[in-house]
Amino acid sequence: MSSLLATRAARRRWIAFVTLLVVSVMLMAFSSNPSVRDMQSGVSFAFRPIQSSLEEVAKGASSVVAAITEIDRLRVDNGALRAENERLRSENVRSEAIRRENESLTALLQLRAGLDHETTAASVIARESSEFRRLVVIDRGTDDGVAVGDVAVSAGGALAGRVVDVGSSSATVVLLTDGESTVIGQLVSNAATGEVAGELGGVLVMSQIDSGETIALGDEVVTAGIELGSGLRSPYPKGLLIGQVLDFRRDANDVVQTAFLQPAADLDKLEYLLIITDYDGGLPPIEDQPVDCGSGAILPQGEQPCLTPTKAPQASSKP
Repeated sequence: MSSLLATRAARRRWIAFVTLLVVSVMLMAFSSNPSVRDMQSGVSFAFRPIQSSLEEVAKGASSVVAAITEIDRLRVDNGALRAENERLRSENVRSEAIRRENESLTALLQLRAGLDHETTAASVIARESSEFRRLVVIDRGTDDGVAVGDVAVSAGGALAGRVVDVGSSSATVVLLTDGESTVIGQLVSNAATGEVAGELGGVLVMSQIDSGETIALGDEVVTAGIELGSGLRSPYPKGLLIGQVLDFRRDANDVVQTAFLQPAADLDKLEYLLIITDYDGGLPPIEDQPVDCGSGAILPQGEQPCLTPTKAPQASSKP
């Protein structure tokens, strides 16, 4: 049975082969006939506009596909370029921040070398800038030798403020522009003094200047550093730059005049400060204050004991 099926399958294959061969020979014979060639030419001529249209459509479709491919490639490239630009922009921002930080730290190191005081560097970690207060918080405290009353200076030797509160690892500095800040200033040009106080808007007001003194725009004002007797001296060291005169007002009927100063440091943008830790301003400690010799108190170390004046000799009544 299986051999019979194989014989039939082989016969079918031979019949199909012979049929295809006969058809091929007939087509070759027809294609060589002039009439057939003329008919093919006519049919080709008749369908040529359609063929041209189809070719144009194919070219248009191909162009559209190519354009879409190019647009997609450009979109990918643009995305990569945007990502690279963002990366470069971020690096530039970081580089600028590092450059500014290095410049600030270099300026502080130069200032430290020029000061005749012990100092500790501090970073500003918080600030309060309202209509009434101008404060900053630094990252140094009692663990670093900072104490209440220590003076804070910024780059260039400009006075920034004074420590008013201190913890173990942080401290609060009240700035010059704070409404409660007051310092005795001195004009560099003629040594005239006055009280410099903070005012709203970040301007410093120097009042109580003798009306006989000459004030000029651009005059620099520094801390007076006045020292009085009995160990009393200014809370601020002498010679720290406060600011420059922007304007002044003189009243012809008044014995004093007022100057308006631009702070030497941009106090609203402080990042780093130097804290002077070895300057003791104000009243000396109780144990070092002078005492009244008649009170019977113990004299401070280094003080000379009071001397009782001897009575002046009296003239003799004898002749």
